[in-house]
Amino acid sequence: MRFAKFTACLPRAGSRIWVLPLLASVAFPAFARHKKQMQPQAKLTPEMIREIDQASMHERTVLAALQQRAPVVETYIQDFKPDTLLSAVPTEDHYFLGRVDFGRVIEDNRYQEAKGKKTMYKGSVMFVNGLTKAFKIEYVAQGFVQMLLLDANHFDRQHYNFTFVRREFLGDVRTNLFDVMPKPGSGPGRFIGRVWIEDTGGNVVRFSGTYTSRNGRHIYYHFDSWRTNVGKGLWLPTAVYAEEHGPGDVPDQADFFRAQTWIWGYSLRTPTATSDNETVKIDAVKDTSDQAQDVSPLQASRMWSQQAESNILDRLFQAGLLAAPSSFDQVLEQVTNNLIVTNNIALAEPVHCRVLLTTPLESLTVGNTIVLSKGLIDTLPYEEDLAAALAFQLAHLELGHKIDTEFAFPDNLMFADQATIRRVPLHHSDAENQAAAKKALQLLANSPYKDKLGNAGLYLKMVMARAKQLPSLMQPQLGDSLFTSQDDSQVWMSGLLAKAPKLDMANIRQIAALPLGSRLRVDSWNDSVEMLNSKPVAVLSPSDKMPFELTPVFFRLRHWGESPAIPTSTGAPSPGAGTSNTAAESQGPAH
Repeated sequence: MRFAKFTACLPRAGSRIWVLPLLASVAFPAFARHKKQMQPQAKLTPEMIREIDQASMHERTVLAALQQRAPVVETYIQDFKPDTLLSAVPTEDHYFLGRVDFGRVIEDNRYQEAKGKKTMYKGSVMFVNGLTKAFKIEYVAQGFVQMLLLDANHFDRQHYNFTFVRREFLGDVRTNLFDVMPKPGSGPGRFIGRVWIEDTGGNVVRFSGTYTSRNGRHIYYHFDSWRTNVGKGLWLPTAVYAEEHGPGDVPDQADFFRAQTWIWGYSLRTPTATSDNETVKIDAVKDTSDQAQDVSPLQASRMWSQQAESNILDRLFQAGLLAAPSSFDQVLEQVTNNLIVTNNIALAEPVHCRVLLTTPLESLTVGNTIVLSKGLIDTLPYEEDLAAALAFQLAHLELGHKIDTEFAFPDNLMFADQATIRRVPLHHSDAENQAAAKKALQLLANSPYKDKLGNAGLYLKMVMARAKQLPSLMQPQLGDSLFTSQDDSQVWMSGLLAKAPKLDMANIRQIAALPLGSRLRVDSWNDSVEMLNSKPVAVLSPSDKMPFELTPVFFRLRHWGESPAIPTSTGAPSPGAGTSNTAAESQGPAH
């Protein structure tokens, strides 16, 4: 049985903070490399000139739109070193998560050089400043914001030379490519690289390159910034991939880093004060029974728990952490039902499933709702791996491990969005996790996945092999960890390890875990998720496997209102379906 390729896991319980401590720095500064000579500029046609002028105007529109929004921003960084077998392997990672009010961090002088003593930042400004420091952006003020905005105030023909390259489709969107070079004397902090401008509306949909500084000293990293069409004529930043290579001659220093930044939750209301977030939606309950009935004490107890569940789910969604309900939830629920039916589990209410939008590997339960993180889902190769992750939380439900019903009172959830992770503890105790792991193994042994649990064990072996290098990825934000809190070298579902073969990175047919971004795509406006519609790619060498690794970001863009193509695999196969996995089939879709 196969779920278009998947694997199990459960993150490690740890500190739960909205903005993680700022990392000191990436291991080395960026070393940009550019040709000093000005390339001959081809003459632009009148149509191209109009398109460039239109793009310049739209950049100001993007700036104004960002200033009115407070989306969620997530940045994950991995340092790498060379490896003989795998080409490169991660050595360290860093994670940032925050709700950013761009109206507070975007200023008219954001592209000017920072002068004098640095002021103290608070809230969103501190978060963005921390990201700037993380990438060692020493020259361009608020550099993190600049990679989202290109050069909103000065992206025009007065400050830049444009050279037409070619036309290119990015998915369903036809674009014109221009190489962009700052004009002499236009000032430091200017973009240098390539832009993709859609030919129907004149919007910049992608730009790739870096920024200049004075005296030819380049200390800004290279990045590739993507936007998606979130509304009629409005393209907003959605993802940024950054990569920079160091000199390679510094002992004990990473040779290069990769980073992904994701922005979502644009439809979230911009907070002006803590009180703005002090609202919790409580769905009205309508009695649809044939005859009105009184409520028994047991029914009242269950309804009270359901009210707490509803309140928490609403709060997580309001904070931009939980994905909107989607058709992908049904995929998770189908696998869960396979476990329920074959084990004859009786529950008072149907089990539902949702997706946590964050990258760290974790899972949790809220009442009768099982939640898996996007990062966990992305890296699971097989359906049996997904079943193992769901079985761990289903076991908690069967064992009666419930959420704290204090959250049935709405006022207990009235706090700022940034405090959600700290104020809503959803992880289980060690004793509960130990009992759930034992029960989960029993559920899997009686399930349609019982003959394929070696894959689930192999995923856990890969998790253990990467744990010391990727601690931020293994650190849950809200829920349960894969690891026991007493020992980071042990996983809760350790009973699956004996069923797995030896981990062999040289074997291209053995896919233990997928790269991040292999499964789901997030709508940055409404926080819904959908499965990627990508073709399987053959694994030709061990370096192609890239377990848990960051990779470059590529979108197949589409215009707002266009329906996405239907994925070739939209759900899990029915129980009992057999599979034969080749190396090509085993590799998940590339992001």
